[in-house]
Formats: sequence, C-alpha cells, structure tokens
Amino acid sequence: MADTAIPLFLAPMAGVSDLAYRLLARECGADLTVTEFTAAAGLSRNASHSWLKVESHPRESPFIPQIFGGIIEEMVHTVKLLQDRADIIDINFGCPAPKVCRNDAGAALLRDPDRIVKMVKSCLDVAKVPISVKVRLGTGKGPNTALEVAQRLEKEGIERICVHGRTLRQRYSGLADWDQIKEIVDGVDIPVIANGDIVDSKTAKMCMDATGAAGLMIGRGAIGVPNIFHDIKRDLRWDSNPPPWKNQNPATARLWCWNRYLEISKEVYAGQINKNLKRHAISFTKGLSGASAMRVELHSVNTQEELGNRVTKYLEELNYQELTA
Repeated sequence: MADTAIPLFLAPMAGVSDLAYRLLARECGADLTVTEFTAAAGLSRNASHSWLKVESHPRESPFIPQIFGGIIEEMVHTVKLLQDRADIIDINFGCPAPKVCRNDAGAALLRDPDRIVKMVKSCLDVAKVPISVKVRLGTGKGPNTALEVAQRLEKEGIERICVHGRTLRQRYSGLADWDQIKEIVDGVDIPVIANGDIVDSKTAKMCMDATGAAGLMIGRGAIGVPNIFHDIKRDLRWDSNPPPWKNQNPATARLWCWNRYLEISKEVYAGQINKNLKRHAISFTKGLSGASAMRVELHSVNTQEELGNRVTKYLEELNYQELTA
C-alpha cells in the first residue's frame, strides 16, 4: 500500500532559492516553494537587491516570500508592502547565520519567546494574507523554546509552523532531532512541517514516521538535485506520472534539470545577470566524476552563456558514459 502523500517544500536558502530555481523545483515535483529569506530592513527601505529576491511568476502559486528582521516596526511595514503580491508571508526565526543573529533576528530571537510573539502578533494585526513561521528547536543555550513558541503562535493565529530539528548553536552539525519535532506536532493543532536531514525517499519516510508531520521541507538535500522531489514521490508511490527527463538515470535527470534551469533563467531574468548561476553550476556538478577539473575551467569563462554551455557539455559527456557503460 502506498504511503499517504504529504506536501513537499523547497526550503528558503540564500543564494539557492532564486526564482528560476523555485520554478524548476516545481517542475520537478515540489509542491510549495519559499523565496530566499529577505531582510525586512532592505524591503522597507526599497533596496533593489532585496526586492529582486521576492519577485515571482504566475507559475509559482502559492507565492510565499520569507522575511526576517529584529525590528518589529520594519517587519510590520514589510508585511504591508508584500501582502498584495503574496499568498502567504513566512517569517524566519530559524536562520543561524552570525550576521543575522548579531542583529537580533533569525534564530537568535528564540531566546526570547515573548518578543517573537509580539512581533508575529503585530504582523498578524495588519496582514490580509496568512502568516507562517519557520523556527529551530532553540538557541542551544538553556531549554529549547520551539514548543512554547509554536503553542503561543498557534493561539495568535498563524497558518503553520516549520521546524528545523537543530538548535542555533548546532547550525548544520549533528543530526536533526525528529523526536523534538514530534513533540511539537503533538503539542499543536496547526500543521507542522518537518525540516532537517531529508536527503532521499528513505529519509523522507523515516522523518514522516518519526514525526507525523503535515509536510516535509527539503533544503540542502535539494541543492543541485531538484529532481529529489520527483524521486521521493516516485519511490513512495505518491505520483505515477513519468518525469520530464527521458529515463530514471541520475545523470540524465541532472542534465535535464541543468538545461531547464538555464532556460527558465533566460525567461525570468530577461538578459539580466543571474548572480547565482556559478553557485548552481558548482552544486549541479558536485561529487560527480571529473567535476573538480571541469570547475577549474570555469575560472576562465567570461560570460554566463559560456558557463552554462560548459556545464551542459560536461553533463552530456557524463550522461553518455553512464548510458553506454
């Protein structure tokens, strides 16, 4: 018997979850995507680089921008600015980056549940669209606060909460604590999305079984391999539709995804520079045979078109080798 399907989310990741990659993830089976986390300070001050992060496309529905900040007034103003274009607005209390936490934002706020509740309540008071929240388990100093935060924010009226099963202090080390996510699932009635250490269909099922979560969010496991969403749905028998690539060969899937990312980039960026292209080029080839030597060649590439073509050629050669082996 097939397992009951639950929604799969592409996590918001700086330098990864750009518009083209989010649209690609949707085509590869992601049910929901979230923008790169974006500073409320930049959006409220009309910084162009911040607004570029929250651009969307009609194919991205629902559209969920994620914002962070430490000043309540800026967060409230940003919710007002975004709600005419957003279907849901997500607030980040999970980022462990030092430059974010130094400004009393992201996961640093988990040390002060009262401030989180005040911030979210203030945003809800002006919001015309639902608000969701992403958290970690706690700061790693003192007791974890995620359960308290989830219960209090549920009373305020948030739509759902995503929990990364690590603390701020852990960053991305150690194992995600799915048992603590389970405690939060059992402690609230709103949907809880589990995040952390989901890298394939096996770990997706293990996380579902351990947490009983209403959905799974995949971050690092989807970097360079957006086909992970299709693979999970195929292996867990959630979706019998064939993939857009020709066969189930991993190299074929990787090649199709890369070429499709280039196509979508041309469509949505309309001749602008894609600041994340080189990072994606590295991610799409990481761990593959001969990739290190190929990436050295990228240092001498002068244009984004040339970079895209060089990676395509490398993946085509690898795909041919695997198919004829």
